[in-house]
Amino acid sequence: MNKHFAESELIINGDGSIFHLHVKPEQLADKIILVGDPGRVALVASHFDTKECEVESREFKTVTGTYKGKRITVTSTGIGCDNIDIVMNEIDALANIDFNTRMEKEHTRQLEIVRIGTCGGLQTYTPEGTFICSVKSVGFDGLLNFYQGRNAVCDLAMERALLNHLGWSGNMCAPAPYIIDADSELVERIAGDDMVLGVTVACGGFFGPQGRQLRIPLADPNQNEKIENFEYNGMKITNFEMESSALAGLSRLMGHKATTVCMVIANRRAGRANTGYKNQIDDLITLVLERI
Repeated sequence: MNKHFAESELIINGDGSIFHLHVKPEQLADKIILVGDPGRVALVASHFDTKECEVESREFKTVTGTYKGKRITVTSTGIGCDNIDIVMNEIDALANIDFNTRMEKEHTRQLEIVRIGTCGGLQTYTPEGTFICSVKSVGFDGLLNFYQGRNAVCDLAMERALLNHLGWSGNMCAPAPYIIDADSELVERIAGDDMVLGVTVACGGFFGPQGRQLRIPLADPNQNEKIENFEYNGMKITNFEMESSALAGLSRLMGHKATTVCMVIANRRAGRANTGYKNQIDDLITLVLERI
């Protein structure tokens, strides 16, 4: 029997749109690009041949249009896995819940979702300007641990190896990381032969959780070195960002296809950063639009 969702669980605005995004079900395409910065929505949409709607609410800005015959929605999420939790649950509701009856639909839609972002590179072979497609995401954020079925979709053996390597086993103050695979077909299609296939850590913050120290000392000053040196079945952790794990994990639990692609704007190992990356991120956007 299909589930019914109470008003307190699925909040629908008076105009029939979903609570945070303010998007209506008919405005959502099956192909979705997520960006963190609301200003980057206009950059993606500038490539569209047509635009059918433009909606803005808080940090969430959405444009749906077409690119070379493909109907695509681009939405900004803001920063962090907590915002991905909002966006993913709301776009899944738009696709798979009947807003009139508040019932789960008999036939569900599978969405294709690609997040385009920026990141910090952690290896010598991921200098500034590198495009990385996340094959696996490591969640230091803890979000997926609140959902049933988490163990069935995660790489538990790799999780245990990472916990032991970082010295977090038995440490009640340490995160409980989860490791999730992106959709393999989507990764192959989006990454092509010109992106690094990476293992991405999604952190719960930009400073301390990513090993940046300003005025507050770090709990473990050697954390980044340990992360950079971790290796599992020939795979190394390639980059830091703040959203990929929640996207991959929630998509897997919901039955959608998702991956994250990022451009490296800072290499933590080399101690270098490039803030003048705007033109190059547009190159990455074009690649994704062509391949999604």
